[in-house]
Amino acid sequence: MNDLQLMHEVVKLAQLAGEAILPFWRADVAVTNKADDSPVTAADLAAHRVIADGLQALAPQIPVLSEEDCNIPLAERQGWQRWWLVDPLDGTKEFIAGSEEFTVNIALIENGEVVFGVVSMPTNGRCYFGGQKLGAWRAEAGADAVAITVRNAPPAGTPFTVVASRRHSSPQQEALLACLGAAVGEMELANIGSSLKFCLLAEGNADCYPRLAPTSQWDTAAAQGVVEGAGGEVIGLDGLPFSYPARETLLNPFFLALPRDVRWRQALIQSAGAL
Repeated sequence: MNDLQLMHEVVKLAQLAGEAILPFWRADVAVTNKADDSPVTAADLAAHRVIADGLQALAPQIPVLSEEDCNIPLAERQGWQRWWLVDPLDGTKEFIAGSEEFTVNIALIENGEVVFGVVSMPTNGRCYFGGQKLGAWRAEAGADAVAITVRNAPPAGTPFTVVASRRHSSPQQEALLACLGAAVGEMELANIGSSLKFCLLAEGNADCYPRLAPTSQWDTAAAQGVVEGAGGEVIGLDGLPFSYPARETLLNPFFLALPRDVRWRQALIQSAGAL
């Protein structure tokens, strides 16, 4: 099975995981806190089981690193060449609050680079999927997938749109937005939960997603695949490609997601480097 075929099988699996989540949505599900004080519910665990079993059936030779099963020693992970990076329910806080803005995230990683990613929305059946060498698509429930691409500039009469998190910001991020505004002019903020922030960029409904607040590897990898397949890039504040090397911490450094080769790219990187 080649990577494109494998991606389409993972789309089906992500949708199955979403079906496992929905019975718990808006059902007063019990919430417990993990060691890092992040919330977890029975829905997270149900989706994890579906995904872990499904990936084992699809590609038993590829190990899985999931938010709900991440206590794997670095010495073991350093030996992995290809692995799955999974967030069974990204946006648990949105899920608990009754919002529709949570997703199932599954990415295939090879030597620290994203091969492809799948981001599925359980509540409406929408799914984004793609990879740098494969392209990117959005599929609505019951409809054929359509190709998506980033935009290099906002349409006439539309402000430059920056994706920002409802729940996570930082003084550095606010300073970066001020510098970006000086480079691009009028800006509008788009607030949305979970990895859907990347997907707004990938489908051409936003121009930039800077993240100068904490994330974990499983929060970003799948949606990064979609952005890269759509003609965008995810880079560190140093301008280098954003990757997922085996390391002790599973927390990400800060990053910038944007279309490739836009005129304001260097100004953004310079502003980020000055923070």
